[in-house]
Amino acid sequence: MMETLAANLPHATASLNALAIVLLLVAVIKVKAGKVRAHRNLMLTALAVSILFLGLYLLHKFALLQTTGSTNKPFPRDPEVASATARWVYFTVLFTHIPLAVTVPVLAIVAAWQGLRNRRQAHKRLVRWALPIWLYVSVTGVIVYMMLYQIYVA
Repeated sequence: MMETLAANLPHATASLNALAIVLLLVAVIKVKAGKVRAHRNLMLTALAVSILFLGLYLLHKFALLQTTGSTNKPFPRDPEVASATARWVYFTVLFTHIPLAVTVPVLAIVAAWQGLRNRRQAHKRLVRWALPIWLYVSVTGVIVYMMLYQIYVA
């Protein structure tokens, strides 16, 4: 069972990241159109999708640890599989993704709390930073997945 989880959860988590991107972008369009209720519902859905992502991501790490002894799948070192440039791009994306990813749950929860409490000015000030970070983390999460599980597969 752990082998199945280790092999398949990355596809699920990447799909959830992609769904979060769509939800976030549509939510922005809705709020700019003055459709606050639709915006709220889309953002709460994006938050729920991201929480599900986090749970499955952690489960994947556990499954990898149980099956391989490591919590991470290594990026290929073989230059026939991935060039030095590909490795450089992968690690650059990953090293910007990770620290920002740690901030997303806090930023998203605080922004949601402010929005639900109708603290609009504080909400707007926070989401100027939180939304681009959340989008960046979601997009780079899909990029990391594509590079590790689709493009550069040993």
